[in-house]
Amino acid sequence: MTGSVTNLNRARKALDRSKEKAQADANALKHGRTKAQRLLEAAQAEKARRALDQSKFEDE
Repeated sequence: MTGSVTNLNRARKALDRSKEKAQADANALKHGRTKAQRLLEAAQAEKARRALDQSKFEDE
């Protein structure tokens, strides 16, 4: 009988990596934002900051 030898440590670590990747993908889908969403929020924050700066009253 000729068969290939399987390194159990490598198999276990590969399984662990695949489970962690699946969990990370699920978390990213649940909590993540797309690039477009991040850019939109950054643009909105910048616009709000500029509007606030324009409405500031400066004492001299």
